[in-house]
Amino acid sequence: MMKNKNLAIIIAVVVISIIISAIIAGAIFTSPKNRRDKVPVVQVINSNFPDATNDSAYTSFFNDKALDPTQLIQIGTSQNETPFNSQ
Repeated sequence: MMKNKNLAIIIAVVVISIIISAIIAGAIFTSPKNRRDKVPVVQVINSNFPDATNDSAYTSFFNDKALDPTQLIQIGTSQNETPFNSQ
């Protein structure tokens, strides 16, 4: 069994550690008093997309001579629809 003296020491240590941790947490996590920070504003996204093929503003970074990956490219003259079939 614990003696009353030991119980008093444990309670005193707990109370002192709570006070010290509250002071340290208050020093670390308090918000700064200056609340006049500038926040960047994001431009509104427009749902109308530009015509990149005909607009002159996009010709500087679009290559009109590049391959179009959306087009079907056939190599050779084979008309076989199932090339990996063993028949």
